[in-house]
Amino acid sequence: MRNSSMCLAGRRFGKLTVEEDSGKRKQGCILWRCRCDCGGEILLMRSQLVSGRVTDCGCVSRKRRESAGAEDLTGQRFGELTVLCRAGNDKHSRVRWLCRCSCGNTRIVYAMHLKEGHTRSCGCKKYNVSYNKRNLTGQRFGRLTALYPGDTENRFQKGVWHCRCDCGNETDVCAGSLLSGVTRSCGCLNDEQRRRMHEHMHYQHDTCLERLVRAQKEGGKNKAGFRGLYLTKNGSYHVMITFRKVHYNLGYFKSFDTAVQARVEAEKALHTGYMDAFERYCEKAGEDARWAEENPFFYNVMRVNGEFLVDTNAL
Repeated sequence: MRNSSMCLAGRRFGKLTVEEDSGKRKQGCILWRCRCDCGGEILLMRSQLVSGRVTDCGCVSRKRRESAGAEDLTGQRFGELTVLCRAGNDKHSRVRWLCRCSCGNTRIVYAMHLKEGHTRSCGCKKYNVSYNKRNLTGQRFGRLTALYPGDTENRFQKGVWHCRCDCGNETDVCAGSLLSGVTRSCGCLNDEQRRRMHEHMHYQHDTCLERLVRAQKEGGKNKAGFRGLYLTKNGSYHVMITFRKVHYNLGYFKSFDTAVQARVEAEKALHTGYMDAFERYCEKAGEDARWAEENPFFYNVMRVNGEFLVDTNAL
């Protein structure tokens, strides 16, 4: 279900009424189909609408549009901010306004950030939160014990506590990270978890067998729709595959199906072929330990004229 706060259908911006999502994209953003009061139609991104840069389909001349100006926000209140006056446009023609916060500070804010609710104070409310004033002395958070408030005058580091970890190290941690459970050690816990994970994985020739299996089972999809595929600006698919820390460029394809086929064929030679060969080698090594000592496993790959040639002792 589309987030209602992101849906613009039915809203008006100047002479434009947003009708629907056109299904097209530009720079990864939705292009909204808009109907102008004159009857014209235009496709626009969300930022073009909410910033006030485009308010018609082009029927209004530039000179007339500039004389009309942007919506006047003077005197309006957005959260803790009260708009004082217009502060001009930036180099991209985005409208900015000078605002006064309830704390007394002033700040220049984009019109779209005010209207969309992204900016509601000068920044004072973001850091003046209740847990900054809590006394955490002696309290434990995972492996950390809070000792005393950190010595800092930087407003971006309010609520910092100096803590001692069970491993003996001491570190400064934000109170919010302690109370939310985001930080539970000086970093030693993460190091131990990574070591344990590494111990349970089987590596051969810089290749993790578990990751190869998981990627194929889960699909490993990315933004292009399939693992190893990358959508280029001209709409074609750049296909790549990595094996033993070597990146192979499989080419560029206009068709998605053709690109997927090229990736799958490469996986058969490099990933699936490697796992099958290693399994056969392990079976033979289990039957003849002496042979295994004299013949360590190898799986060498060469690419000749776009084809992968494999040399291995796991026959």
